[in-house]
Amino acid sequence: MARSGGEASGGSPTRSGSGVVTRVTPDWGEYAVESDHLWVALGPSSDFCYCGEVECTVSKQSKSGARYKCSSCKIICHTNCLSILERLKFACKPTFRDVGVRSYREQTTTKHHWVHRRQQKGKCKGCGKSFHSKLSFSTKDIVALNCSWCKDSYHNKESCFNSEKIEEDCSLGTHHPIIVPPAWIVKLPRRGSFKSSLRKSPKKKSSSKKKPSKERSESDASEPSVEKEERTFTLKPIPTSNVRPVIVFINPKSGGNQGIKLLQKFQWLLNPRQVFDLTQGGPRFGLELFRKVSNLRVLACGGDGTVGWVLSVIDQLGFNPPPAVGVLPLGTGNDLARALGWGGGYTDEPISKILYHIGESDVVQLDRWQLLVEKNPNGETSDTAKDNLPLNVVNNYFSMGVDAHIALEFHEAREAHPEKFNSRLKNKMFYGQMGGKDLVKRKWKGLADFVTLVCDDRDVTSILKEHKFHAIVFLNIPSYGGGTHPWPKQPGINQSTEDGLIEVVGLSTYQLPLLQAGGHGTSICQCKTATITTTKPIPMQVDGEACKLNPSVISLSLLNKAPMLAKKKGGRAINTQTVLEPLRISINMINMTDYEQYHNDKARLKQSAAKLGEIEITPVADLENTRQIIVQQIDTPRSEGRDVPVHIPKDWCFVDTCTAERFFRIDRAQEHLHYLTDIASDALYILDQTVATPDEDSAFTSMASAHQSPSSQVDETTPELSPSDEVPVAIKVNDSRVDGPSGGSKIERKEQPEVQDISSIETGYISSLLEKTTDGVVKAAKAGDIKKRSNRSS
Repeated sequence: MARSGGEASGGSPTRSGSGVVTRVTPDWGEYAVESDHLWVALGPSSDFCYCGEVECTVSKQSKSGARYKCSSCKIICHTNCLSILERLKFACKPTFRDVGVRSYREQTTTKHHWVHRRQQKGKCKGCGKSFHSKLSFSTKDIVALNCSWCKDSYHNKESCFNSEKIEEDCSLGTHHPIIVPPAWIVKLPRRGSFKSSLRKSPKKKSSSKKKPSKERSESDASEPSVEKEERTFTLKPIPTSNVRPVIVFINPKSGGNQGIKLLQKFQWLLNPRQVFDLTQGGPRFGLELFRKVSNLRVLACGGDGTVGWVLSVIDQLGFNPPPAVGVLPLGTGNDLARALGWGGGYTDEPISKILYHIGESDVVQLDRWQLLVEKNPNGETSDTAKDNLPLNVVNNYFSMGVDAHIALEFHEAREAHPEKFNSRLKNKMFYGQMGGKDLVKRKWKGLADFVTLVCDDRDVTSILKEHKFHAIVFLNIPSYGGGTHPWPKQPGINQSTEDGLIEVVGLSTYQLPLLQAGGHGTSICQCKTATITTTKPIPMQVDGEACKLNPSVISLSLLNKAPMLAKKKGGRAINTQTVLEPLRISINMINMTDYEQYHNDKARLKQSAAKLGEIEITPVADLENTRQIIVQQIDTPRSEGRDVPVHIPKDWCFVDTCTAERFFRIDRAQEHLHYLTDIASDALYILDQTVATPDEDSAFTSMASAHQSPSSQVDETTPELSPSDEVPVAIKVNDSRVDGPSGGSKIERKEQPEVQDISSIETGYISSLLEKTTDGVVKAAKAGDIKKRSNRSS
């Protein structure tokens, strides 16, 4: 998955006075830590440092020194105390799982992340009483314990909070239907740390020693079929009908400082890894990462341009079905947000309330229109004009004439003197002044002399000349120019964003200023297609992006429909259940010979697989259920109308084709832990594990007889990728509670290896294929205690 540098590193990290590297957005690189704080610099304040009076290095005289605040867990620490906080090992709430590709499903719950608070608002979840309001300088006592996930708070006393709550599972609080749990986000091992999935025979080993490791790596890198793009993280969602995860894209530059403040608020209320800064590479990385999530919703925080940017990337990635997009309007204009009921701008409404509305909002369709521009050879061109429009997709409106001329002059003036356009009032004053000048000059009163308009094969140019329009507007939404409504209401003709029709409106110089007072333009028609031919350079704008276009022939037609989130109106019943559409996916089988020969080559394995047929299955089915459906729908005479059933061998397993850079087998004992979307994307692959001939069996046995000890073959850099048929070393975990640095308790775990007589175990042939299980996990799974096994090996 390609990423820009900003996305890979989580923004531009800075180094504090104590030498600690800080960042304000999560790190998506290979050295990412699951419990990193997201530090935001604060000015002087009287809040106590989280390190405590004993550990804090700042004296009482300089109590108001420079500090940082974590936007994810809301603790505050002096700049010079960040290194002490690292030594005390107070980690932030974990935002992903760093457990390897085999064990990410062994624990799917989220634990509470308790934080000591010296000040706390609200009421105790235990006793129901309010927290006493104490000034920060009057007490240094810990008043409450607060979970930074679910936001539950308890008094710091035994009757309200006991040690049992430390290990309790967290519900993720009020916003749990839209929060992405940390267990869904899995960090993959480094690409270079993957060892070969096939162990080499002694003969191959001796020959490989003649080849330097550098040459081997260069040879491996030159293989054309090996994936070149490195993926550091992957999503493993658990499909649930009542969960609708939301990913947030914020443009910090929109609305002054609003974007930066909103970024921090979303990081506190959600998983910080579902909140993306658009200045760090745009929306592509986040959309690619979350594309397999069912019921996904997107919240675009910014202007109409930000929404259009997100919609265009969704088009490029080919989502099926595309996620519904909501809007949190920042800055000026925001006509699309107005049309969807979200208002013209953010007015400090509680973010928690906005998230609630996003989770429960209606889904409506938005017509999106395509513009194709061809040069008109019969027109008069200009060196200062453009040959193409700034955008070729219309989400809001497309216009030409005096309104586009004003927008173009505004953009040119703002680029020349940005300091003069730093407020909404100044922007409106500029538009008013320019509109007054054009009212006097009437520069575009002859617009119809240079434009020919054909709508649905009907020439309406005569209407343009009759009314002497100074501007022609194609409206896809009711709102235009910051909240005006140019389309006049007519009996029997309704304006809709999803009817496949676009409204064509004409505006004179006199009608244009009256729009701000509730006036309307002159309706020309509603149409499905339009062709505009111009014979001289004319100012045009698409969704607020303006330019002067050389003589052209412009074709407008419907591109697609995008699902959008419209704010639910009061009084409607809320339906929290969403029906997940069944999936139809093809089943392909790989034989063992090809699997061993092409283990490094995903493309060759997919090409060599034989298609068995297709199945229809619900997204919430695990692999145990999928196995049954494959047998029912594929391995029967009635499937796909066949008279003879497709032969599926008895000894077959599922293959994970999308998690790592190579294919992995899924052990049957772990099938109940995995979902179809965990291991497949475009098709589902299974592996025939049947040995083809006895000759091959004897060959494998001879390889194993000369094989070294299994432990000597394990790549220490990625123990989680070792083959499952190696002899594992069982681990006993002794739990003991010790007092933590801040007066709480923590669990100290001591690992003791069990003594095993490895020489007494008959190994036979040891498979050299990468697996997703160990013998210990299989035993625990058979005993029905896979979760306990996971906890002991973590």
